Amino acid sequence: MRFVRTDELKTGLRIARPIYNKKGVLLYEAGSSLTSQAIASISNFGLIGIFVLDATEPVPPMSEDDIEFERFKTVKVYEIMGEFKDIIATHRVHKLSNICNDILVKYGHMRRKLNFMQDIRSKEDYVYKHTLNVSILATLMLFHMSVSQAEKEEILQACMIHDFGKVTVPDILLDGEDPDELDRILNNAQETGLDMVDTLFPSNPNIKRICSQSFNMRMSIIMGREPDRMKVLTGTRILNVADTYDTLTSISTTGGREPMSGIAALRYLYKYPEIFNKKAVEALVLSVDLLPQGTSVLLSNGSQALVLSVNYNDILKPMVLEFSTNRIMDLASPEYSDIEIDDVVKTMDSRHVLSKEQMAQFGIKSS
Repeated sequence: MRFVRTDELKTGLRIARPIYNKKGVLLYEAGSSLTSQAIASISNFGLIGIFVLDATEPVPPMSEDDIEFERFKTVKVYEIMGEFKDIIATHRVHKLSNICNDILVKYGHMRRKLNFMQDIRSKEDYVYKHTLNVSILATLMLFHMSVSQAEKEEILQACMIHDFGKVTVPDILLDGEDPDELDRILNNAQETGLDMVDTLFPSNPNIKRICSQSFNMRMSIIMGREPDRMKVLTGTRILNVADTYDTLTSISTTGGREPMSGIAALRYLYKYPEIFNKKAVEALVLSVDLLPQGTSVLLSNGSQALVLSVNYNDILKPMVLEFSTNRIMDLASPEYSDIEIDDVVKTMDSRHVLSKEQMAQFGIKSS
């Protein structure tokens, strides 16, 4: 699977993921071949580009949850884009609470783990897609934490507005900059944008407190200093984890940094317990399918293996089949106390994940 910009699309290329319009109506199914009319439509819809399949690559399987996740995100990204433009023009919120409520209704009571599929982002749409993903992640995590309904709404509004300052940066300032300089420009804009939050939410100071605390705590990692001692709000803890996880695993067309796997991002969160609250990280692990059965992984002993059974008590210690020795290892057993999952084996597409049918062929029971 690879990303192709709209102006580089050619007839005959196969679509890797379904394409929806702004209202969530399915336009093209995964596996469809592009025609000249389809390319013109994609351009007219304002899409920057799409995922396409390589010549011999099969259409990746998508569950009903995956398909609905893709549709929902398409609709909400356009709504967030419109809301941010209105905020810039009027200095007040309009539909922000409605968008937050839609996300809470959709994902606020989800008991099963979500296959959190990442999307390609450009400098034109990065903030909007990041804002939505952080808000969805936070909503999933809130289900596993003791938080009142009023706090949930407050936290979701903070997640929705925390990166608003970055939208005000003209694209011309970002053109041609290296990743470190881009980060500097955008971090300065985010900090400046925090002043706007007071104007947008004058009766709820906690929204700005969550945004400010989270920004300062995460900047302490970049600056190499100890975080300030303060009473950290629950919303801050959730925003820290959701924001950082999405940032580390996101895919950007501007280049410069390779996206991390979910497991590598989890290791990063574990590395800074003073920033990323343990309970909030645990809530993320319970919310997102980081290591599904059938995933090819790299072990800390250097071997590659296949995940046979997930360990819900310790995500890095599942039962695996080691390829080099053809032995089954329960990494939670004391016998393998020195071995754990190091990372997911990276490939160009999802061929490292076996389907249930393929698992059955090898005599492996799939949950």
